[in-house]
Amino acid sequence: MSYLEYQVRYVPSGLRKLLYLNWPLIILLTAVACAGFLMLYSVAGGSASQWMEPQAKRFAMGLGLMVLIAMFPIWFWRNMAGLAYIVSLVLLVAVEFLGETRMGAQRWIDLGFMRLQPSELMKIGMVMMLAAYYDWLPLKKVSHPFWVLVPVVFIMLPVMLVLAQPDLGTSILLVVGGAAVMFLAGVHWAYFATVIAAGVGAVVAVLESRGTTWQILKDYQYRRIDTFLDPSNDPLGAGYHITQAKIALGSGGWTGRGFMQGTQSRLNFLPEKHTDFIFTTLAEEFGFVGAFALLVLYGLIILFCVISALSNKDRFASLLTLGVAMTFFLYFAVNMSMVMGLAPVVGVPLPLVSYGGSAMLVLMIGFGLVQSAHVHKPR
Repeated sequence: MSYLEYQVRYVPSGLRKLLYLNWPLIILLTAVACAGFLMLYSVAGGSASQWMEPQAKRFAMGLGLMVLIAMFPIWFWRNMAGLAYIVSLVLLVAVEFLGETRMGAQRWIDLGFMRLQPSELMKIGMVMMLAAYYDWLPLKKVSHPFWVLVPVVFIMLPVMLVLAQPDLGTSILLVVGGAAVMFLAGVHWAYFATVIAAGVGAVVAVLESRGTTWQILKDYQYRRIDTFLDPSNDPLGAGYHITQAKIALGSGGWTGRGFMQGTQSRLNFLPEKHTDFIFTTLAEEFGFVGAFALLVLYGLIILFCVISALSNKDRFASLLTLGVAMTFFLYFAVNMSMVMGLAPVVGVPLPLVSYGGSAMLVLMIGFGLVQSAHVHKPR
């Protein structure tokens, strides 16, 4: 009797599921999280208690939650998709009445033991809902105008609530993530081309209207656009964040200044150095080599998710896995583009590296769903 036959016959079902987990994916997630722990230790000036220890505890809890979610069959999560979406939507509405305001934005609900950001939950709840919808919808109806409108409503409801908080970064992630699931489900490309063309037209109209009687945006909003295009116009004001981030990125060179030797972070020139701008600290201390290594780890995580999705014959499981992978990609793509000056500065954390509870736990829930799809795929 072979070892595999022994496992199938005699190992209890729960233990066998542990063997079926996508272990390379777990190792990669842990490696990225450990890089985050090092960076949080560094930006705290060598203190583990300020940010590193709480983050490590959250990751350990998230890892346990991921394994627990993986133990449930994928059909269970298919049946729970509608409830997950509705609960996330209700929590977004609750933010309007019970939300805690920080730095001018009302995005969090204080649960006592942690501050929950419902918009983060919605990223996974919406992917689950769209995957379940397209699993239910016959393929021949996927591109019918009415059946295209339904998921658009699913996407725009939370987007409008998130924009009211206000949170432009999360709104963008919800729209692009939802559109990606629709595209992967087989919605005709003409719908996306029409939306992109309309978006380009809107941008041109906004720029051309400046200084006219039909000016679309306020003057201060145009100044923000000017700052994004050329931060040196206001280096001590609106352009300060991105200017300091670019200095940190450039000063790292090829191999960096060394661990805990980054002057921009140690001297507090970098804004939000433990959250949104933590990538610049990593680039300053470990240089291009360290930044590229982190990007490789992120790329491998996406690759293992895609491989798992393509090998899965269950439509819901495949779409769910690709949707979570796309959400994860958008996190680090938007964050890195933001700190390098390639995109406007919006509040998007670097996944598994930036300090924060909601984003960390939601991502681990998402990867728990990916693991459930992997463990329970037909073999």
